[in-house]
Amino acid sequence: MSKVMIFDHPLIQHKVGIIRNEATEHKLFRELLDEISMLMAYEVMRDLPLEEETIRTPMCETTVKSIHETRITFVPILRAGLGMLNGMLNLIPNARVGFIGLYRDPDTHEPVEYYCKVPANLEESLTIVLDPMLATGGSGAAAVQFLKDRGAKNIRFACLIAAPEGIEIMQKAHPDVDIYAAALDERLNENAYILPGLGDAGDRLYGTK
Repeated sequence: MSKVMIFDHPLIQHKVGIIRNEATEHKLFRELLDEISMLMAYEVMRDLPLEEETIRTPMCETTVKSIHETRITFVPILRAGLGMLNGMLNLIPNARVGFIGLYRDPDTHEPVEYYCKVPANLEESLTIVLDPMLATGGSGAAAVQFLKDRGAKNIRFACLIAAPEGIEIMQKAHPDVDIYAAALDERLNENAYILPGLGDAGDRLYGTK
């Protein structure tokens, strides 16, 4: 079974508290999500493989360790996942980026795909799916399956807030995919929104409501 990591770092918890507040405007919401994503990236990518290369310092020749950045692929789920992308890219600027467009049917709550564009050769990459909310788990599980269908083998899922129901669905559908979340909330309400949650992440990112 995949591991689930819930971040307890004080900086992350502090910023999550601000981002939950309904009085937080979309400009600050975007900035905080960017910052939280960058802080989360340290643990999401803690075990990246390192390669040795020889360089010259101003003093002498030496061996240093480096990351093969192009073997990392970030895949935000549109549209809210875009809010987590820049924070990750700030640390790994040469990573590749794919996009999956999904929306949740308002009646069935099932994911509907409308766009998918990802880099080639995903089987050689660490692929990190980005979505602020892991609610029902349907969109996340569907996105991971789309990536597996296109060759991805090493996949991780990073989100801001997760519900127990979403984690359960993800682990049943993809027991090989580790889940990283800044917070684990209580449950879903009758409309499949996370409680206490923060509302609709996409709307709050872009001020569309």
